Amino acid sequence: MGWYDFQPYISVGEKKEKAQKQLEKLCKKSKNNISPVIIKGRKIATTWWGIAWNKNLESYAQLANRIDRGSAYVKNGFVLDLQINEGEISALVYGSKLYEIKIRISKLSDNNWSKIQEKCSKRIDSIAALAEGNFPREFSEFFMKQGDGLFPSPKEIKMDCSCPDSSPGWMCKHVAAVLYGVGARLDTDPLLLFKLRGIDPSELIKKSVDEKMKSLMQSTKRKSDRIISDKDAARIFGV
Repeated sequence: MGWYDFQPYISVGEKKEKAQKQLEKLCKKSKNNISPVIIKGRKIATTWWGIAWNKNLESYAQLANRIDRGSAYVKNGFVLDLQINEGEISALVYGSKLYEIKIRISKLSDNNWSKIQEKCSKRIDSIAALAEGNFPREFSEFFMKQGDGLFPSPKEIKMDCSCPDSSPGWMCKHVAAVLYGVGARLDTDPLLLFKLRGIDPSELIKKSVDEKMKSLMQSTKRKSDRIISDKDAARIFGV
């Protein structure tokens, strides 16, 4: 047993009160740089992107039996700061004290990104439609395909927490809370997923628009060719 096994019991209410005081201190110290995860209601995520992120984590056996430990932490407001950047998630979580979490996410492979762009060609019209989850239903399965979709697999996630329960490759409840917090954050800004995976969503739209323009030009050319052919026929047959 470690020293943390002998810590006195603190009720959830007391811990939430202490977490709030800690958040106030952080906000005063860092001004506008602190971004806590605030869950309103019973669900952690409510949009397609947020729900899909959490479902992806829960779909892997090696993560599913541990990530549940973080749901209460994020719902109770213990994720005091969450920052999402390219390839990295950094956070501050209040437990028996304040812990620092770093989670590294591998960049989406060029091969997978090319497959996704090809699949989506001529099917997504704008960044807004993408962000709102306004795309054909079959894209949901494609985006969430294990190992080939937009969401990371366990081998693409490296986690580290400053708590005593942390060890390489082990998901403590603080890390789990942060990962759930990412799902909540994607509710408000789903394009953060693309930033996290090191890809540009505008490339997806550009590919789709380019394919549509190509098809339109080909269609226009065929129509023009038919008109020219009709005129040739009229001249030949004197019609």
